[in-house]
Amino acid sequence: MSLGIFNVPAVRNEPVKNYAPGSPERDLLKKALEEARSRTIEIPQYIGSQEIYSQNKRAISPPHDHQHLLGYFHEGSAEDVRLAVDAAIEARKSWAVLNWEQRAAIFLKAADLIAGPYRAEINAATMLGQSKNAYQAEIDSACEIIDFLRLNVNFMRDIYSQQPLSSDGIWNRMEYRPLEGFVFAITPFNFTAIAGNLPAAPALMGNVVIWKPAFTQVYSANVIMKVFKEAGLPDGVINMVLADGPVAGDVIFKHPDFAGIHFTGSTKVFQTIWKTIGENIAAYKSFPRIVGETGGKDFVLAHKSADPKALATGLVRGAFEYQGQKCSAASRAYIPSNLWEEVKKLMLADLEEIKMGGVEDFSNFVNAVIDERAFDKITGYISKAKESDDTEFVAGGDFDKSKGYFVQPTIIRALKTDYVTLCEEIFGPVLTIYVYDDNEFEKIIPIIDSTSPYALTGAIFATDRYAIQYASEHLVNAAGNFYINDKPTGAVVGQQPFGGARASGTNDKAGSVLNLLRWVSPRAIKETLVSPVDYKYPFLGGV
Repeated sequence: MSLGIFNVPAVRNEPVKNYAPGSPERDLLKKALEEARSRTIEIPQYIGSQEIYSQNKRAISPPHDHQHLLGYFHEGSAEDVRLAVDAAIEARKSWAVLNWEQRAAIFLKAADLIAGPYRAEINAATMLGQSKNAYQAEIDSACEIIDFLRLNVNFMRDIYSQQPLSSDGIWNRMEYRPLEGFVFAITPFNFTAIAGNLPAAPALMGNVVIWKPAFTQVYSANVIMKVFKEAGLPDGVINMVLADGPVAGDVIFKHPDFAGIHFTGSTKVFQTIWKTIGENIAAYKSFPRIVGETGGKDFVLAHKSADPKALATGLVRGAFEYQGQKCSAASRAYIPSNLWEEVKKLMLADLEEIKMGGVEDFSNFVNAVIDERAFDKITGYISKAKESDDTEFVAGGDFDKSKGYFVQPTIIRALKTDYVTLCEEIFGPVLTIYVYDDNEFEKIIPIIDSTSPYALTGAIFATDRYAIQYASEHLVNAAGNFYINDKPTGAVVGQQPFGGARASGTNDKAGSVLNLLRWVSPRAIKETLVSPVDYKYPFLGGV
């Protein structure tokens, strides 16, 4: 039992290290990269107290050097998923009733482990396994996951402190119970921080979790599990299974104790999961919580008053950092005719300087896309655009997968507003520009709003405040995260809670109290201090 109402460490975001030449963090990271490349490892499933090695081994290679072997992971089966469910349900008996400060201490320790002794290792794993450069890894697999772990503890305490009013003679209380059952976390390849937060957030609130990371992120997911175990997370609270999605789903979504899903991935997969849950709804003990962040076709709108240099920088960074493999990446831009030639010139100058290659060379801004499947999809769009009469190529368009899955940063100018690369999610380093008449700012806005089914992020560049207000009001439903004079990427935990609606998800805002509220089932308790002993109310008295 808790014997105090405890304060928690003050809210702060983890400072981002810069990895400049000669810095100690650069030297440590270089050594971690060399060590990781010099050995091969085998990654098990973590189920209950067991590390399970199967006979079905899958190779792990850097996307930028696909002939190099980093190691293997052991793919799981339906039986492994069933074992994980059993382990989670058993662990729940103790975890759900553990004092909240004990749960908090585990995840605070995990944050400090990543901030300190594991920082270079988890960044190196993200760089090699997911082909992120040093800075992109630092803001993701170090700073963002640290922020999630630390700030979520503060959000948890805030939730627990929200208590109802009490009338005279009554004491009202609110308990924030974990969900009855287990949570299924499905995580993507592109952010190690998301991969860590999606199982950790429900677990912090007293839930037990089955976690299925993307196969292309297992290399860094393994480091996350090492950190959680060293931080003291009890066996069975978070179980990492490495089964294929349909194999895991066939077990999970038929189980009566399935209590919720925490998902980041494609819209199509999320829609299929939602449908499956609906079809099985009568089998569950309760209505499952469905929380998901899915796709995006994120826009940048420039007004004729925009600063051309700021706009060009926002587009280059927003579109091409991490090869455009961010749900929030700038994928389509609407630029007024009075600015287009200058903005184009500035972007081309930047692209002339940008280098592409492996992550081990810290001078490379652009690295490889995640795998051959992604490479083929992205280059398919590029190849079709080269043949179209509705496009003009502004920059890039080359690609090569002989050594790694490299796609050159590509800028396409679409000549009509419904060209396919303005409408469909590509998830690669492809930016499509539409140049509109600079006197038709108000006319382009409904086109932006209706071109894509998504509503994740968007940005407006302008110095005219009337234009900023007009865009903000008329694009109110087009983006869950809206940026003014900045690129539409780079949300910071606790500063810009992240998520969108429409086809982009349930907008439950990871990195905020709103997300954690989804993982509790409140119980209101009314205690009457002196109970009535007569059924009669005063109005029953005589005339």
